[in-house]
Amino acid sequence: MKTLVHRHLMTLQLEVDFGRTRRIGAIASGYRGIAQVTGGSFTGERLSGKVESGADWYVIQPDGTLLIDVRLNLNGEDGVPIYLTYQGAMRGRGDAMARFAKGALLDPDEYSIVVNARLESGDARYAWLNALTLVGTGTQTLSGPIYEIFEIGESLT
Repeated sequence: MKTLVHRHLMTLQLEVDFGRTRRIGAIASGYRGIAQVTGGSFTGERLSGKVESGADWYVIQPDGTLLIDVRLNLNGEDGVPIYLTYQGAMRGRGDAMARFAKGALLDPDEYSIVVNARLESGDARYAWLNALTLVGTGTQTLSGPIYEIFEIGESLT
């Protein structure tokens, strides 16, 4: 049996302008909105830089689950453009998601955020990013989420 291993790639901290959230409204699968990402940073042993811009095209399902669909423009610390996209969900216990929807800062034990991610770059120095399989976990803050992003695979070199 092969073992699935993981290695920390980066910590991603996003700045979200919640005041500029575009509320699309009720749709068949819940409630659609678009939250603007105005900045942030990412740091790791092999990858660091700044978040330029992006957004989360989210859906709040009737049970309160927040479906996440984020696309970001990143700049490596050397100025190389990198694209990051991730999808996932934030789920809470009890009334946690109802309180979150009203702007409450939740205790980390009340919810989970799990995402799968993909990085892309056309620069030869960052070609290794294009083949990575990535997963992450998130933490809510008042200024935006913080994610720990991990590379996963059968063996990591």
